Order: sequence, then structure tokens, then C-alpha cells
Amino acid sequence: MPTRLSDDALATLFLEARTHNTWSDRAVSRQLLEEVWNVARMGATSANCSPARIVFVTTPTGREMLKPCLSPGNLAKTMAAPVTAIIGQDMKFYDRLPELFPHEDARSWFAGKPDVIAATAFRNSTLQGAYLMLAARAMGLDCGPMSGFDAAKIDRTFFADSDVKSNFLCNIGYGTPEGLHPRGPRLAFDDACRVV
Repeated sequence: MPTRLSDDALATLFLEARTHNTWSDRAVSRQLLEEVWNVARMGATSANCSPARIVFVTTPTGREMLKPCLSPGNLAKTMAAPVTAIIGQDMKFYDRLPELFPHEDARSWFAGKPDVIAATAFRNSTLQGAYLMLAARAMGLDCGPMSGFDAAKIDRTFFADSDVKSNFLCNIGYGTPEGLHPRGPRLAFDDACRVV
């Protein structure tokens, strides 16, 4: 039976976690990225469709490929980040459903239905990107999610000859406090929620 997380765990994942803009030069290993993915992939998606496809940009060559795809406001912080995760969505995710959801003919729910495919891929790859951020935070890393990029350039550069389209970017590493802005307010329960 699930138990409530400790206050320290909630602080790590949500209450004290911040969107980082400056980074230490401490490297993030491939092994740690694999650990992050192996936790994040366990998050729920509809019909276990799992459309997210991630490119972890970690090398100088990868950063040079990424550079022309970024908006000016995201350039410096992204070039300084040890890792930039490009969260993509596989628009043919349904081809893996016989493997991922074998007890139903779930592929038929999507094949030939472009609007359903687009909505499902976007919704669930976004979910998986959020799981990736929570898993990274749970393993002691900081995150800086962002829009502000040329999606067509990202797709040509990193997803050429595939059915994957970019969703959003997230810098990952060990953040430093210099680039933190004051925490923005959040909406109260009654401003954002209803119970019916």
C-alpha cells in the first residue's frame, strides 16, 4: 500500500525544487541518466503508449548542433548545462503497442487517426517529460525545463529520418543559486480547483 512521502522527499521533488538557469561544471554520467530514465519510464501513460523519445545532449559536438536551434534567451544557460534533454514524441508510438499493451488490439485505436495520434503523443510525452524531471530531482539533480527553441530545426537536427517530433527541452545537472529568481506565486486551491 502506498505511503506518504517524507517532508524531505516532498521538498526535493516540489516544495524546494527550483527551475535552474546556472550550472556547476560537475558532469552527469551516462549511468546516472540511465538510472533517471529507468525510474521515469515507470510513470503511467494511457494504454502504456510511452511515446517519449529522449536525446540527452552532453558533448561539445551535441551542444554545437543544438546551439542554432535555441532562442537567444535560452542560449547561454543551455550551453552551460551539463545535459540538455530533448523530450520528443514518437508519432508512430502505436506500432509498439502490441509489445507494450498486449492484452488489447490497442494499435487499432490509433492507426489512421492523425488527430488522436497527435493528441495522445503530445499529452503522454509531456507526462513522461515531467516524470523525467521528478526522477532527476529524486536522484539529486536539478532541472531547467523550457520552451524557446525552433522545433523544426530541432527535428531536422536530432530526429531526422524518424517519426519523432520535439516537445520541450530540459536542462539537467547540478544547479547553482546565482541564476535563481524569487519563487513565483502559485494559485491557491480555490483559484484553480473545484470539487463537484
